Parts: sequence; structure tokens; C-alpha cells
Amino acid sequence: MKNLFKVLYLAPALFIASCDNGFEEMNVNPNASTEVVPGYLFTRAQLVTVSNNYTGAAYLTIGGSMQHFATYKEVPGAGDKYFNFGYSQASWNLYGGDPVTQGAVIDISQVIDAVSKNPTDINRLSIARIWKAYLFHRITDLYGDVPYFEAGKAYSAQDFTPKYDAQSVIYADLLKELEESINAFDPAQPSFGNADLVYSGDLTKWKKFGYSLMLRLGMRLTEVDPANAQLWVKKAIAGGVITADSDLAKIDYVDGSITASRNFISAGLMSTDYVSPGGDNVEGGKLAKTLIDHLKTTKDPRLNVISVVWTKASPTAPYVADTATALQKGMPNAAFNSLPADFDSYSEPNPATILRYNAPLLVLTPAEMHLLLAEAAVRGWYSGATAAASYQAAVTSGIKQWALFGTAGVISDAKIAAYLAANPYKTGGTVAQQIEQISTQKWVALFLEDEYEIWSNWRRTGYPALTPTNYPGNLTGGKIPTRFVIPDSEELYNRDNFYEARTRQGGTNTLSSVVWWDK
Repeated sequence: MKNLFKVLYLAPALFIASCDNGFEEMNVNPNASTEVVPGYLFTRAQLVTVSNNYTGAAYLTIGGSMQHFATYKEVPGAGDKYFNFGYSQASWNLYGGDPVTQGAVIDISQVIDAVSKNPTDINRLSIARIWKAYLFHRITDLYGDVPYFEAGKAYSAQDFTPKYDAQSVIYADLLKELEESINAFDPAQPSFGNADLVYSGDLTKWKKFGYSLMLRLGMRLTEVDPANAQLWVKKAIAGGVITADSDLAKIDYVDGSITASRNFISAGLMSTDYVSPGGDNVEGGKLAKTLIDHLKTTKDPRLNVISVVWTKASPTAPYVADTATALQKGMPNAAFNSLPADFDSYSEPNPATILRYNAPLLVLTPAEMHLLLAEAAVRGWYSGATAAASYQAAVTSGIKQWALFGTAGVISDAKIAAYLAANPYKTGGTVAQQIEQISTQKWVALFLEDEYEIWSNWRRTGYPALTPTNYPGNLTGGKIPTRFVIPDSEELYNRDNFYEARTRQGGTNTLSSVVWWDK
């Protein structure tokens, strides 16, 4: 594997200066930009941040670990059979690598450097800092201690061996960055406009995004630093988080001929596994029994939006995607090592919703924020609404958001009311029981939208209660993976810093290592 810090930035001429090989007089490309174009580069940073290594990380590793997906094959069984750690290493490419599809750390660092020079760019700077916090919270939650303060400086400062920072220090700075950035917004100054794919530069919505991310990160500290968790959770709530569907943060895609314009989740699932109905799938994937059983048991109307079984009226008839509840059946995790005879009878992602190329990507949603507010209420940190009211608002929003995936995702108010009546919030339970109900709902509400956050919340709370698999020869001793593996290239090219961080985190770099806040 290439050194991911030495190949940090070789981006297209559209974004940064570039030149041709040759003598000094010939070493200038007259058609290339001579400086960073912040808007273009910020757009790229957003796209790369959310899409990098989705198939290997969110689908095959986390999606299997969280028992949303299952596979009968061994090679893609990183999360199903705890087998292949290579998929987890590829998320490190957020630091750099392929100049077209990787390197969001470099992108956002250069945007920040460019807009820091002009006081009138304060809004662009603040939005970029908030997005950088979003990017790095994902990286550190995947890997633990990582390069942070010295990251992204290979191009600007020729720093190819950045120091790894402790996750506790990274988290403290992420929260500081969010607070400072939100407070610095100036409505009198310009913003990113259409270069911002999430909110088109809307400062009011970016404030809510920043406080929402602060709420998420503050709640992450509950088991390792309860006092600071309470401080930041209260601060975020007071600032105002995303609670209205109109403030939902998303990136829209189109069903165009250019792959980059398509939703990377649907494109990835379609090209990697669910190529055509019936018979085998490339990675042997299906929806998992744990997920399907839960949706059926709770009579969750999202079942018929999420899953289908491919059926045929006769041997010569074409396959039809059937959403009937009775037909839905999830494949058990780690149950097979060859194609099961009844493979066609297991549920797959719905092509009318999940697999639409023009489906949106939901970045931060009211459903998640209401669930965090419910947990804050349980802990006594929020009095603006009861935990039950916040939970009900979360369920309603989480179900309604599927309408963004097309008409097949529309669920009636009557079905939502019936689901809530059948699954009421258990106000009489213990704190642990209430957090279990909230976290289990998050496991459903964030399905597909943010497997990364589902995994982080599960590591923090232990909910939902998942039964690990113990496939022969697995790499974790039958333990659900709890951390991604840093690439071998770091041991070769950034040895001293890598070893220092590895020692600080217990001396191991494996799928069963843990991050700082995972207690």
C-alpha cells in the first residue's frame, strides 16, 4: 500500500495549482488554476467525506457487525464473520490517496487555509471548520488516536510523518471548534452558496448542524467523562439543534450517466452485490435476520419500505420485487459458508427506495436529534420535553424521512400511529432500560443513513443487545469488531508516531481494540 501521507495531494487542476514535468520554463500549465478555489474544493470535501470507502466500511464491516446485513461468503465477511480487516483500513484514505476519490482531510485543510486570509470569508471559514469537525469525528471514532493537529500538511508544509493525537484531546478540540465556528457566523458576510451541497450556505441551518454535531459528540462522552458530557449536551441543546424536518441535513444526487452524480450507497450496493434479482449475489449479501425479525416483531412499517423478496410467478416469468410482510426473511449472520439452497427466499434492499441512484444521503436528521434529546431527558440534562415526547417525535420523523426516497417510501400517518401504539415508550423502566429502547430505535432509524453512528452508539451504550457470531477462524475471538485497523503502511512510513499511539491504546491494532470513549 502506498504511503497515505506522502501521496496526500495530487488533486485535479480544477481544484489546486498543478504543473507539467520539464524544465523550469516549461513547468507551468497555462490552463491550470494557480490557487485554491475554495468553493470547488469544499464541494469535493463534502462528497469525499461521506462517500469514502462506504462499501467496505459501512456496508460490509459495520453493516454486518450491527446485523443489518449478512453474507454467506468469507472474503466480504468483515462484519458478518469478523474475518477480513482490509476493508476497515481503506477508510484511512480520507487522509489521502487517489486524487479523485480520496483525501478529504487535505481538501478541507486547504479550504480553511484559503479562506482564513480574508476577514470577509468568516462564514466560509466557519462552515469549513464545522465540516472538518464532522470529518474528523468520523475518522477518530473509527480508529481512535489519529493524526489531527498535524494532519493534512504534506502539501503545504511537507510534513509526511504527522504525530498521532490522543482521542480525548481530539474530542476536546472538535467541541471547541464547533463552538467557536458557530459563534463566529456573520450574516452580513457571504457564504458558500451552491458550492455547499448540504445547505447552500444557509447560516441558520449550519448553526443547527453545528449544535447537533455538538450534541452527538457530547453524548459520546457519557461513559468516559460524564461531567463534560453534561456540559456540552446542555450547551448544544441551548444553542438549538435540528428538530424540524425542514432542517434535515442531506446531499441530493441524480440518476445520471456519470457515476459520481449518483447516490454512492445505491451505486455501491448495486455494483458490489445486488446486481440482478435471483440467483447469487456478488458478495453473497442479504438483509440480516436480526434486523428483519425486529421489524416484523414490532410491526414496523419501515419493513415494507426497506426490504423485498424476489419472487417469480412461474419458472419462466421475470422476477418481481415483493414487499409483502409475510415473505420477508433475514439471513442469519455467519450461518453459511456456501450458497444456501434457499438463498432467493431472503430479503434484499428495496430497489424502489434504497437502490435508487437519485436517493438522497441523509447526513444529520431530526430523528437522531430527538433520540439524543430523549436520552438527555432520561439523564436529567434536558427539561424541554419528556423522554417519551422526544422519542415519539423521533419515531415519527424517522419514519416520515423515508418519503425522501420516493413514493415507495411514503408511510401513512395511520401506520405511524399504529406503530407507536404497539411500541409505546416505557416511561416506567430503569435508566438503562430507557436508554436501551432509545438506542434500539436509533439502530432502526439510522439504518442505511449512518451505519457509522449506529456502530459508535452501540459501542458507547451496548444497545441494541446483539448476539455475536463465532465463525471458525474469526479474527476477534467471537467479539463484535470495536475498532478499525490502521493500515500497515503507517508502520512502514510513520513508524515512531504509529507505535507511540498503538502503545497508548493498549498495544494492539486489531478489530477488537477499543477507542478512548468505549468503556
